Amino acid sequence: MTHRERVLTALAHEAPDAVPYDCWAMPVVYERVAERLGVKAKEDVLRALDVDLRVIPGPSYAGQELQTYDDDTVEDLWGVRRQGMTVERAGVTWSYKHVVESPLAPMESVEEIDAYPRWPSPDWWDYSSVGEECAGISAAGYAVVNAGDRLDRTAQLKTLMYLRGMEQVYIDLVENPALLEAALAHIVNYFLEYNRRVFAAGGGGIDMFMMGDDFGTQHGPMMGVEMWRRFFKPGFRSYIELAHEFGIPVMHHTCGDVRALIPDFIECGLDILQSIQPRAGMDLAELKREYGRDLCFHGSIDIQHTMPYGTPEDIRAEVAERMGAGARDGGVILCTAHNIPAETPVDNVLALFDAYRELGGRADG
Repeated sequence: MTHRERVLTALAHEAPDAVPYDCWAMPVVYERVAERLGVKAKEDVLRALDVDLRVIPGPSYAGQELQTYDDDTVEDLWGVRRQGMTVERAGVTWSYKHVVESPLAPMESVEEIDAYPRWPSPDWWDYSSVGEECAGISAAGYAVVNAGDRLDRTAQLKTLMYLRGMEQVYIDLVENPALLEAALAHIVNYFLEYNRRVFAAGGGGIDMFMMGDDFGTQHGPMMGVEMWRRFFKPGFRSYIELAHEFGIPVMHHTCGDVRALIPDFIECGLDILQSIQPRAGMDLAELKREYGRDLCFHGSIDIQHTMPYGTPEDIRAEVAERMGAGARDGGVILCTAHNIPAETPVDNVLALFDAYRELGGRADG
């Protein structure tokens, strides 16, 4: 099988020739692995590790200039101000963009929400390259994933928290539902039209659409199930239905324990649940046994302890356990539950992919 055929077979709940796997890692991890392998680019690393999926870059931004302020904060697509931050841990340095101002936070009426001048437009993007990106990846034999940028991935709650502030969103859920619903309407409508144009531009070449919204904590959903159903289930369903109109399976990324929401995810038509965070009680064997007829799973390898602090033997044992949980029967794409963290030893990264290959059925691949 080609990489793409292997992925599509697993998504059809059939056993492929070998267990498909993906690679999620922080940029500094790719850099260190590339240095160890004697290659330069991220794509070189993915090829060397025999990874089955590729994420297309997607549309290029062609909208209004994003403002930079005197304090070096920069507005993102939504008008949220962010500050570049540097972190150093275990001798490794990396950066991220921290939210320093949520522009909807002070607003007190639906009228203010609706009048916000920085609601983004799908017209701000150039979609012309999407079809060629898909065709190139397919021609190389890989499965094509449309995921968007991590800070602008199709979502609801995450985008609300950037715009309104996490604390205020939780207040709104109880005290200001009309304001929350007004903001959600803008968010959902934007993503629906943006994705419609991406899917059309893909020309049938997108094998998987990934959206991402964290609905779980370490010990359960971030809100009650009934509250999630009221505010977020309609948008969740509409995102999935749109992708299905184009014949594209949908994967949803959420960290944490979301077991209580899985029946609703299935009812909305979700195809693949991503993260399967093992230390949050998301046990692959149990989930596959209970929901494997309706859902596929992506992820399940621990990044909270095993990858950064375990040994290569610990990693191999965890991969072996996932194989025993039914990964070889179809319906599973193995991957870490989130990006491999920066402090992970390179030996551990290589041990993970060695185990995927050897235990997943492609020892000679």
